[in-house]
Amino acid sequence: MSDTVSRLIERGVVILDPASVYIAPEVDPERIHPGVVLYPGCRILGARTSIGPESVLGEESPVTVRDCCIGARVHIAGGFLDRCTLLDGAHTGDGLHARPGCILEEQAGVAHTVGIKQTILFPFVELGSLINFCDILMAGGTSAKNHSEVGSSYIHFNFTPHHDKATASLVGDVPKGVLLNQNPIFLGGQGGLVGPRRIAFGTTVAAGSMIRHDITKPNLLVRELRGNPLAVEYDSSLHGRVDQIAENCFAYLDNLLALRTWYLCVRAPVLSRTPWGKACLEGLLACLEIDWEERISRLDQLAQKLRDDTPKASLRLSASICATQREFCAQWPEHRAAFLRRYQANATVPEAAKCAVDAILSGAGDDGTGYLQAVQSLNDAQRAAVTFWLSQV
Repeated sequence: MSDTVSRLIERGVVILDPASVYIAPEVDPERIHPGVVLYPGCRILGARTSIGPESVLGEESPVTVRDCCIGARVHIAGGFLDRCTLLDGAHTGDGLHARPGCILEEQAGVAHTVGIKQTILFPFVELGSLINFCDILMAGGTSAKNHSEVGSSYIHFNFTPHHDKATASLVGDVPKGVLLNQNPIFLGGQGGLVGPRRIAFGTTVAAGSMIRHDITKPNLLVRELRGNPLAVEYDSSLHGRVDQIAENCFAYLDNLLALRTWYLCVRAPVLSRTPWGKACLEGLLACLEIDWEERISRLDQLAQKLRDDTPKASLRLSASICATQREFCAQWPEHRAAFLRRYQANATVPEAAKCAVDAILSGAGDDGTGYLQAVQSLNDAQRAAVTFWLSQV
């Protein structure tokens, strides 16, 4: 038994089979809090890893976590997580594969055999089994019983025949989603979402549907079943219109900016009340940094591809399609610089939203356990002020 494992046991960490658990030398035992339960086969790696009290890892199969920030009462049944952040009460099934940049906020969860990357799930959101849900932000719902959900065997298509990933999708949004009072979104199983898309709160998508367009009107039932096969000539090296792709990618960046502002101005003072919360705050901001850099780099890649393809495109595509491509290439450097300026700017709370923020901070409790209730206790005027503030961001 290693010295680190011995120190953890002395701290009150429950390690059911010490000989089968590996704690890497760089792990700080002070960041693994009393009451954590590690089942046999757990591997804890990374100097940034922090695990809050009463969290349980590996109950169903081995778990590997690397540089992850995990809150209190988090359950990870089995799988691999790298540079992810899971807030209090989040839960995951067996077979999870979570790559860098993932955030599961309070009481969000996934079932067994799920792949995620740069995925942001707001409180209460649930993913079913056998799902691939990368490069996406999902919100909606008001409680663990009234939550947004993705049915089993669902996929977010985040890669294109053009070999780019300018495809991040918004299912819900940040300015309204942070208030935890929006109608839930349901994406039926055995279906898919072709990014980049935007889906409004209250949307219900029938099982087996393949969504290829934005759903911007809330509270609709949508059914898009596979029709007759279509076969036409296609050159995968050429892009089509990029104006809607750019619009949706810019909207995603806008929402990441709004979420970063919310984390810095509202989450930070609440999470900083506990050691594991403070670590989770660091993790949230680190994940957003990963997500932000990925989205910028993917748009850089798209712009370069369009420039390289210009001679061929001008011979094969319509004048209107070529015009959207030229416009994007010409304007992207200016947009890019503007996004970076906004990302680096100080996050502040406007006077109109201070009452709402003060209400959340005062109602969240000494350990932050009342955060969800404090947010949901805001009155209509306070909610409107928050949404307007984050929309302006």
